Amino acid sequence: MRLVVIAGAIATIISLIGTPILIKLLSRRGYAQAIRVTTETGKYPDHEGKRGTPSMGGVAILAGVLAGYFITHLVTWRPLTASGLLILFLMVGLGLVGLADDYLKIFKQRSTGLRARTKLVGQAIVALAFAWLSLQFPVDGSTPASMAVSFVRDTSLVLPLGLFLLWVWFLVTATTNGVNLTDGLDGLAIGASTMTFLAYVFISIWQYGQNCAFAATSTCYSTLNPLDLSIVAASAAGACFGFLWWNTTPARIFMGDTGSLALGGGIAGLAVLSRTELLLPLLAGLFLITALSVIGQVGSFKLTGRRILRMAPLHHHFEMLGWPEIQIVVRFWIIQGLCIGAGLTLFYAEWVRA
Repeated sequence: MRLVVIAGAIATIISLIGTPILIKLLSRRGYAQAIRVTTETGKYPDHEGKRGTPSMGGVAILAGVLAGYFITHLVTWRPLTASGLLILFLMVGLGLVGLADDYLKIFKQRSTGLRARTKLVGQAIVALAFAWLSLQFPVDGSTPASMAVSFVRDTSLVLPLGLFLLWVWFLVTATTNGVNLTDGLDGLAIGASTMTFLAYVFISIWQYGQNCAFAATSTCYSTLNPLDLSIVAASAAGACFGFLWWNTTPARIFMGDTGSLALGGGIAGLAVLSRTELLLPLLAGLFLITALSVIGQVGSFKLTGRRILRMAPLHHHFEMLGWPEIQIVVRFWIIQGLCIGAGLTLFYAEWVRA
């Protein structure tokens, strides 16, 4: 528990102090994200007040995560593990894809950033590399990830290598794009991400205390390096928490795709390595709901020519209905909290029943 507190505290301080430095640097150079405005071809919520707000805040988040993880290991003289480094590899790799997207939005003033196909290819390369590497680095015959589909622990459904790579790619792509779509209002995505990472702190610590490496019982968990996963999750939660101070309404900086893709990757990676893949739809509930609202909107328009929402993603629909931004954010945080509560209840109930 001491390691988790140290990691979370360091990440929070780095993010809290580093973000305003980044704001000054970006603002001085005029690096702000383009804002969509209502035109004859499309109607958008009034975000004119956000014009001039710098983006690329994900750089500060990543700095906090990396500092929290590596400094904790340095001051406690604890060896690094493959599991922790794999999550960081996934976050940094996807963060670089997002950085390229933010570059086009900021420097080229192209509000859509990278082409969708280019972004998906970049995500796929990083996700597939993570998936393959997660089956390497065995410890006592166990690797960081398992080819078995997992719920609260590994199930009897074991995938062949090709399907496993595609499965992890799907989880990473779905989660990163879910976080990315949710990042449309001040503080919404970063607050929801903080809750999810805190949930994984709890799960990883619980798996560490009941790990099969200590005692092979019917209820033990076969997760490799769960304590290190909790350090990564605590670092991510702390970095998000520090960034939220500057990203809450009215936001002084946006995290951009650099942050949203990195955070989505961290969440998906933790699900894979903690063997809780099918629990992810609840632990990342708000991101799933947001993504489904976009899928439903596009599908309905293509099939019937009608839109089911005034605007997708879902939070913009409520903006168009006249809800204040802060009210939407808080209520969506409540929804995320309920989803995570349900997920943690299932996680604990499985252990009690076993």
